[in-house]
Amino acid sequence: MQRRVTPELLDHDLGAPQEIAASINDLRHINDWFGGTRTSIALLRKVARQTGRNRLSLLDIGSGGGDVTFTAKEHLTRSSINLDVLLLDRRHSHLPSNGRAAVAADALEIPFADCSFDIVGSTLLAHHFDPVPLQRLCGESLRVARHVVVINDLIRSPIHLALVYLGLPLFRSSITWHDAPASVRAAYTVDEMKSLLFSVGARQVEITRHFLFRMGVILWK
Repeated sequence: MQRRVTPELLDHDLGAPQEIAASINDLRHINDWFGGTRTSIALLRKVARQTGRNRLSLLDIGSGGGDVTFTAKEHLTRSSINLDVLLLDRRHSHLPSNGRAAVAADALEIPFADCSFDIVGSTLLAHHFDPVPLQRLCGESLRVARHVVVINDLIRSPIHLALVYLGLPLFRSSITWHDAPASVRAAYTVDEMKSLLFSVGARQVEITRHFLFRMGVILWK
């Protein structure tokens, strides 16, 4: 199955406000039900364990409302692991209005100094980038990170695509019906990701497989 990129509607707010809101809610369910949130929890727990720190600052790039990260934060707090989170998204309209700390900016030109955050993380962002821009994104993330870059994304697979189509009736928004299959087609395989990240400047690259075709990547500085 070859990688194929189709612009995703939610990225560009292409839909009526109620459709966009429904798609954002669908995305929250996708992460909660199908492995996205538990992947982030596992990755962040590993970073805390290996750094030996129980308080970490995290810049969540391409964050949207930050639902996955804040759910992971709440879960990890029960294990005395505390995250100080700042959200970053290129669209003001994607950021929350509930008081969560957030900034609108381009993830390829992060407006922070070197080593500003312990962790720079992303969820369902990597597949939006072609190989060269993805390498640039990882390099920029490593610049801003003090310890590690964490990537939570999909694994491209015909089986994964078939499961997505089977699951579409669970979701309300026509945007989701378009974007969910498009995301799987645009995602990378584990081997492709390993090859792409070999030259981004990380000291060590760890890639793990998680529930229902989720990929976890840790780039250690």
